[in-house]
Amino acid sequence: MARTIRPSSSSTLIFLLLPLLLQFYSGKSELQFNYYAQSCPRAEEIIKEQVVKLYNKHGNTAVSWVRNLFHDCMVKSCDASLLLETVNGIESEKASQRSFGMRNFKYVNTIKQAVESECPMTVSCADIVALSARDGIVMLGGPRFEMKTGRRDSTESYGAVVEDSIPNHNDSISLVLSRFQSIGVDVEATVALLGSHSVGRVHCVNLVHRIYPTVDPSMDPDYAEYLKRRCPSSDPDPQAVLYARNDRETPMVLDNYYYKNLLGHKGLLMVDQQLTSDPLTSPYVEKMAADNGYFHDQFSRAVVLLSENNPLTGDQGEIRKDCRFVNSN
Repeated sequence: MARTIRPSSSSTLIFLLLPLLLQFYSGKSELQFNYYAQSCPRAEEIIKEQVVKLYNKHGNTAVSWVRNLFHDCMVKSCDASLLLETVNGIESEKASQRSFGMRNFKYVNTIKQAVESECPMTVSCADIVALSARDGIVMLGGPRFEMKTGRRDSTESYGAVVEDSIPNHNDSISLVLSRFQSIGVDVEATVALLGSHSVGRVHCVNLVHRIYPTVDPSMDPDYAEYLKRRCPSSDPDPQAVLYARNDRETPMVLDNYYYKNLLGHKGLLMVDQQLTSDPLTSPYVEKMAADNGYFHDQFSRAVVLLSENNPLTGDQGEIRKDCRFVNSN
């Protein structure tokens, strides 16, 4: 008769402790809910208070917080490398052409200072980027959802690889999908994330090629006329504050009008309109256009996936005192 071999109590203990031991020796830990529950209990509350205050004073900050998360997490890691200034010849990611039109970076430090006043050197800039995006989404009429924390801040800027990481607005949808899939964001989630364009606006320099010298045949003629009124020149000044919106019905609400407009051939950027013609993405466009709740569910899931891309945790990186600069030794 076969004899059952039962592990000793000591071997069972080692088995249970193995994940913790590996974490200790690797310096790596996982993101978790309520990471600051002991070290800074009001951290998330303070960030939310600042997000609401800044939104009420400068409404467009909420859109900036969402875009910050995308630009930070697509490049290497969700590690606040986006926020670093150019220092010692290392170019800031903010200087990339992919970052054109981004603003309100100074208000990230407003949030950081509020947190620092209560919990010095405790809450990372990377978590502020993530949580401000989550709370900004609510200010834009989007869904409320929970997000894990425990990210740490990069001590490096990755300006040299930004253009290899962040898709361009004129890239093919297949390239866009592959970029997102490379960081663990699936097709359905990618379609949902592009729904953030519901509250975005685009500078004329990035869209005139679709209306001059001739109108893109995939575009609704009446929408093209609207764009020509917004962007009357085929060669606009890149610095001119001329822009158009994807969603004219609810321009500051994160909702499914974006997808309804796509089905009506009113996509603002080439990448937007391609969502309706690609067989991988078009079914999701139709489902999101038909059901705002479904869009919100998928958008929440997508933002969480994006926010957990390769974070620095444990003893990796640092907690920056000033989000613009690495700590001085």
